[in-house]
Amino acid sequence: MTELAPKASPAHSIARVLVVDDSAVARGLMTRWVEEDPDLTLVGSAVDGEQGLRKATELKPDLIVLDVEMPKMDGLAALPLLLKAVPGCRVVMASTLTRRGGEVTIRALSMGAADYASKPQAGRLAGAEEFRRDLLSKLKALAPRPIPPVPTQRDVLPSTTPPTPATPTARTTTAPPSAAAPAKKMHAPVAQPPMNRGGTPRHTGRPEIIAIGSSTGGPQALRDVIGAFPADVRSPIVIAQHMPALFTKILAEHLTKAGKLVCKEAEDNERLKPGCVYIAPGDFHMTIRKDAAGYYAVLDQTPPINFCRPAVDPLFQSVAEVTRGAALGIVLTGMGHDGREGARMLRNAGGTILAQDEATSVVWGMPGAVAEAGLADEILSLADMGPGIVRRAKGGL
Repeated sequence: MTELAPKASPAHSIARVLVVDDSAVARGLMTRWVEEDPDLTLVGSAVDGEQGLRKATELKPDLIVLDVEMPKMDGLAALPLLLKAVPGCRVVMASTLTRRGGEVTIRALSMGAADYASKPQAGRLAGAEEFRRDLLSKLKALAPRPIPPVPTQRDVLPSTTPPTPATPTARTTTAPPSAAAPAKKMHAPVAQPPMNRGGTPRHTGRPEIIAIGSSTGGPQALRDVIGAFPADVRSPIVIAQHMPALFTKILAEHLTKAGKLVCKEAEDNERLKPGCVYIAPGDFHMTIRKDAAGYYAVLDQTPPINFCRPAVDPLFQSVAEVTRGAALGIVLTGMGHDGREGARMLRNAGGTILAQDEATSVVWGMPGAVAEAGLADEILSLADMGPGIVRRAKGGL
């Protein structure tokens, strides 16, 4: 297949996409979807990892959709070679909702893949509207953004009005997150006020619960954060990661291997134990309740919130209610703004909010929304996030 001519250039940048999949049906659908989207341009397609590597080296795409199971060279074997051949390229794994697909996808994310999209089983692709929406939204969220020109002195007009913050978007990078050197803090810690905005005293002791929300780029970020925790953490840790059913169970298994804490999918009405990590199962919201015996998790399948189930907002909101603000909330990399309103409620109740910085986020959507709303007590790089949580988990500021 020859290189495809790019679309006419609009006012904004168009991301260049390469599709690598051995299924003619899946490849045909994905290439058509990319071609139809005005924000994306298809530069080529390939039938296996070997051909994909050759085309990626030649075409230098911004984004690659990479199938997991392929002849000659599968997705896992091709991934590190693609990242080396095209520095800065973002790879989205296309995997089926099976145990094997989930295992390979979680491994790929730990190796530097930026995200994944779950495709239906063969024979069901013709009606895969949900897969189309998911794939295109993730490709566009991961697309590099153009760097605006530096204004000259004549372009700058004096003003007393502060600039309006930009909408959070995917960051531009020269290396995949796994290969990038740990970034320094992008912002100094926000001074800890004794009272929150609503007049409620700020909780300054050990948090009763640590709540974490993440999405795009979250599995690797969680691996780094949970891996930094010592075995003697006394607070239970609850996580809402945007993932489908089955994948969250596999993620929990991988996180257990990555650190010193036991991680598991939460079960309905399960009691929270100190130092244990509970992940909301895919397709279920998780909230926290409290009775005379302590805290416990509740699972439900009420409608998606912020287009997600599990969602971060209901988890954070429930933690704010049951702990009365004696909690720590962390918003890691992810697209969209899920977690912002939950963080607002938790902070107003007296809790503390940490957000990942833009430089180390795969997509600075969720943490960016929290930061730009003025809700983050501290904005930390991924390298600093684990130690920062541990410090606060021990009652330090």
